[in-house]
Parts: sequence; C-alpha cells; structure tokens
Amino acid sequence: MNAMSATGTARRAARSDTMKYAARAGFTARGVIHLFIGILALQIALGGGGKSADQGGALSELAEKPFGKVLLWALGIGLIAMALWQLTEALFGSVGPDGNKPRKRLMAGAMFVFYGFVSYSVLAFAIGSKGSGDGASDQQSQDVTAKAMGLPAGQWLVGVAALVIVGAGVWIAVQAARRKYHEEMKIGEMSPRTRKLVDVTGVGGGVSRGLVFAVAGGFAVAAAVTFDPEKAKGMDDTIKSFQETPVGPWLLVVLAIGLMLFGVFSFAMARWRKM
Repeated sequence: MNAMSATGTARRAARSDTMKYAARAGFTARGVIHLFIGILALQIALGGGGKSADQGGALSELAEKPFGKVLLWALGIGLIAMALWQLTEALFGSVGPDGNKPRKRLMAGAMFVFYGFVSYSVLAFAIGSKGSGDGASDQQSQDVTAKAMGLPAGQWLVGVAALVIVGAGVWIAVQAARRKYHEEMKIGEMSPRTRKLVDVTGVGGGVSRGLVFAVAGGFAVAAAVTFDPEKAKGMDDTIKSFQETPVGPWLLVVLAIGLMLFGVFSFAMARWRKM
C-alpha cells in the first residue's frame, strides 16, 4: 500500500460511522462529568457535600453509584473516543466550509491532547490510582507550576501559559455568548423548543465553563508574578473561590447551575453535532 492509498484509507476511517458514534460517546462522557461537577459545586455552595468540585470529585461520586466501576470505564473509553475523533479533525479537517483552516485543525490538535489527558485520568481513577482522585486537580496544578518554575525562564513560561489559559477562557465564554456553536450543530433539524433549550444550555454552560478557565488562569498569573506555585489553583479551589466574593455563595450557585447546563449542552452536542 503506497502513501496515497494509506492516507485515503485513514481519511475514510476518520469519516466512518464508527468514528462518528465514538465522538458522540465522547460528548456524552463529557456531559456526565460536568453534570456531576456542577452538582458537587451546588452542594458546596449550599453548605453540604464533602467532595471536591472537580473531575476527581465527580468520579468519586460516580464510583459510589450502582455499577460505578462499569460507568467509570465507560466514561474513560468514551473520552478516548473523543480524543481520537479530535485527532482525525486535526489531521483531515472537520465538516463545514472552515473545516480545513489551520486555526480549526490546530484547535482540534490541542483538544486531542486535552482529552487524551482527561481520559488517562479517568481510567487511572477506575484502576485505582490515588493521584487521580478527589481534590487531585489542586495538588496537580501546584506541582506542575512548581516544576515549570524550576526550568530556565520558568517564571516567564508559567506567566505566558497562564495568560493563554485566561485568553482561552474568555474566548470560550465569548464564543458561547455569540452562539457560535450554531455553526457546528444541525440547528435546522431542531424544533423551536429544542433550539431554545440548546441556546439556554449552550450560552449559560459555555459562559460558566469559560469563566472557570479564565479565573484559574488568573490564579496562575498570580503564581507567576509572585513566584509562588501555591497560588495556582485547580478546578476545585477555583470553583470554591467564587464563594469568597462579596455576594457570598450565590455566585457559586449560579456557576454550579451553569456547569450543569454545560453538561446538558454536551448531551445535545452528542445528538446534534455535525460530524
């Protein structure tokens, strides 16, 4: 088989129904995790719940449900499928007129790395790794920041990475508010009621998710400026920081609802995303 035919075979595999089903499974897995994170954040805001409002806390909560281990493995496999689908989009482009633009393909490559890491964390938790459990995101953020600061020009590297995270958070929120996800979904096939539900969950969920990224990036900026890795925060401490605002826990309540909305929006993406 020559290089041309091998590339054609790979492209057909990337566009196959199997890969499309895999991507939809990945969106479903993402939705489950964010739904549980939002529920845990709401429990914290209302003064209950002892688990962290991050991926580890969500997985711990899920593991306690009937058939929890099976569900964890299903989530991990679904996220692997999501990572592979993002890889095909990076290599061959996505559907739509802008699918082959370098920006889109570069973004898909970044999402491949992101979901690859997330799927690894989920499967590590399913196997029983303590480093992926409840509250692990906070310690991991501080450890990674400390190691990065130990490199030559590490303080600058952390600062630049932090600003990128802030920018990504703002971009996610703005894109959600502008309803740019319409370009990626089969909007024309939805009923008016479904479209309204998608917009409520897409805007509310996307803005909330972007806000979490932006605030987490802000803490990383503070860590870089002060050369103090302990100022970096994972998702759990970032979400909990919303309780410390002048409006008290109510901002965290709003954020928690937003994260749950993003979970529901991910389910809508699993159903209506163009593939």
